Amino acid sequence: MAFEIKREKEITIVEAKRILESKRELNELQRRTLDYASKFSKLDPEAAEELARRMAEKFELERGVVVQIVNCMPESMEEIRTFLGRERILPTATVRGILELLNEYRKT
Repeated sequence: MAFEIKREKEITIVEAKRILESKRELNELQRRTLDYASKFSKLDPEAAEELARRMAEKFELERGVVVQIVNCMPESMEEIRTFLGRERILPTATVRGILELLNEYRKT
């Protein structure tokens, strides 16, 4: 089965789950992806998108970095720094702000 790429956009795990759940028929790879997304989704779709938008705007982070942070929901500043890479050294106050924003959305 050949697929045509119409556009590319980094999406969160929960967005992938929502898309796959809307499909009537899934191939084997899509079923496995849905299973993975169901197990590892940490937020509901609306909260994940809102968190990603707020994080990108407030901290001026690239979409790909934001998506990875939202997918993993790191619990410490050290964990957050692993997503930023060497090219983006952020002040401690900024990383703390990211952690505080994540904590607002964290499921209890």
